[in-house]
Amino acid sequence: MTSTPRAHAGSPAPECPASPVSPVSPVSPVSPVSPVSSASSVAPASSASSVAPASSVAPASSAPSAPSAPSAPSAWTVAARPVDDPVSAMLLREYLVDVADRYYQLHEERDSTPEEIEQALAEMPSDDLAPPHGVFLLAHHQGALAGCAGLRLLDARTAELKRVYVRPAKRGLGGGAALLAAVEAAADGLGAGRIVLDTRLDLVEARGLYARHGYREVPAFTDGPYAEVWMAKELG
Repeated sequence: MTSTPRAHAGSPAPECPASPVSPVSPVSPVSPVSPVSSASSVAPASSASSVAPASSVAPASSAPSAPSAPSAPSAWTVAARPVDDPVSAMLLREYLVDVADRYYQLHEERDSTPEEIEQALAEMPSDDLAPPHGVFLLAHHQGALAGCAGLRLLDARTAELKRVYVRPAKRGLGGGAALLAAVEAAADGLGAGRIVLDTRLDLVEARGLYARHGYREVPAFTDGPYAEVWMAKELG
C-alpha cells in the first residue's frame, strides 16, 4: 500500500494489499511495506416492498404505493483502536506478512521469513498511527475481526493512508470501501482536506480500489524502494 519516507531497503513493500460501512463510529482525533488495502461496504439488499392483502387493495387507479421496507444495516463496522493494542499488533503483523510474501513470491519465488518480518516491524513502526496526529482503525464483518487501516498527518492539510488490509477470507465483501469511508471521516476529524498514499505496481487490487473511490495518481512524494505508484484524493 503505502511506503513511507522512513522505509528501509531491508523490508519489502509499500502500503497496499486490499481486496476490494454502516455509519462509522466517531473516531478519536487523530512504511516500505503496505497493502493499503495495500484492501467497500455494501449493505445487504433491502427486502421486498410489503403488499397489503388483496381484500384491502383499492382499485389500481387509486391504490397508494406500498412503502418500501427499511434497508438492512451494513455487515461492516469500523472503529478506532490503540495501535499498540495486542489485537492491532496481530493485524499489523498479518498485513506485513501478506504484502511481504507477495513481494518475495514475485521477485524471488519464495515467502518471507520470520526474521524478515521482525526486521520490517522494527524498521517500520506504526506508533505514529495514534492521536493526536493519527488514528488506527479495526474493521469487523458480522462481528468478526476482518481488517485494518491507519492514517497519519503529514501537515495541517494532508493525511497519509497506511496499513490498509483485509483478511483473505473477508475480501470481496466490501471491507476495503468500509475502511476507506472510515479513514476519510477520520481525516476530516483531524482537519485534513487531502489524503495521499503510495503503493506498489503489483498490488493491482489495491490500486483498483483506490481508483474506484476517487484516488488519482500524482507525482512521487516519497522515495522508498517499494513505492512505485503515488495517489491522492481531495476530500469534499
